[in-house]
Amino acid sequence: MSKPQIKPEYHPEYHKEGRYRIHGFFPVLAALIGNLLVAVIKFFAFLVSGSLSLFSESIHSLADTFNELLLMVGIKRSLRKPDSDYAYGYGRERFFWALISACGIFFLGAGVVIYHGFESLFRHQKMLHNPIVYWILGISLVLESATFLLAVREIRRNHPNQKFTSLLKTADPSTLAVLYEDGLAIIGIIVASASIFLTEISGAYYWDSLGSIVIGFFLALIAIVLISKNREFLLGKKIPADLQDKIIRTLEADPAIERVIDFKSSTLDIGVYRIKCEIEFNGNALLRQVFQQSSLHEEFLEVKDDFEKFKKFCVDYADRVPRLVGRKIDEIEQKLKTENQGVKYIDIEIN
Repeated sequence: MSKPQIKPEYHPEYHKEGRYRIHGFFPVLAALIGNLLVAVIKFFAFLVSGSLSLFSESIHSLADTFNELLLMVGIKRSLRKPDSDYAYGYGRERFFWALISACGIFFLGAGVVIYHGFESLFRHQKMLHNPIVYWILGISLVLESATFLLAVREIRRNHPNQKFTSLLKTADPSTLAVLYEDGLAIIGIIVASASIFLTEISGAYYWDSLGSIVIGFFLALIAIVLISKNREFLLGKKIPADLQDKIIRTLEADPAIERVIDFKSSTLDIGVYRIKCEIEFNGNALLRQVFQQSSLHEEFLEVKDDFEKFKKFCVDYADRVPRLVGRKIDEIEQKLKTENQGVKYIDIEIN
């Protein structure tokens, strides 16, 4: 049996070649492969040198590898279709697994690295000087830079008209995790190189220990940032402010809508939103639409001398108004979905 195709509504960004792109998949996959390779070569460098900074970097890359696996799990599970238990789908699964990943960075990555760094301050650990270590660090720097640039490119592609600083608030947490982890990995390689070099020229072993502690604290900082971001999405973060303003302007521009009284929204997945609002209809505009095909005066002349016809007219009128309101709401919802690609679920209530 062939695998079910991914439905367009889960991934509103459509490419010319006719495929729907899964947000964050390729940067996470590239980072997974890159970090696994980097972890192996860093650990080899640690074995030939005994450098604690390199051991910290090995743990760092290994933790990143496991974290990318968790991110892949989240992306995969977020693609499941809505069902009777989860009517709005499973989009927030990616945020849950990204949160678990961030906790892994904090405890497995930062915790282990900082612990070994402080432990080594109280005991002398001999480090072997081997030029191959710098070659390995150079290769690691190239690999980490490549996956870092891929994450930057992914974010730029998804948000072409925004400043990069604002992208850090709205971008996919999975891609951001890769961006932060690989950006930190680049810094970690520089710190490890400087620690090894200072240890070699000074003979003071504590430089290597301090390098490990610095790397650990950077890991903890990034983990806290990612935990906070995924927490926001899991709690139901509202849609971007510019999109909210655009939707409200569209609603208030409709002649049939007097005003928008209440507006609430939440993010269900990357680029998939739910909105709920209360509106007050303009009675005059609706009345004009009810009788746009016939003259109210003509209908009055037909029923004014016949009470039974008048009652029938009242019943017919009372039936036409709610149907008109229902059609108008359907029209508004369809317009909002057409003009705002990511808006998938809309609940409009009448005040």
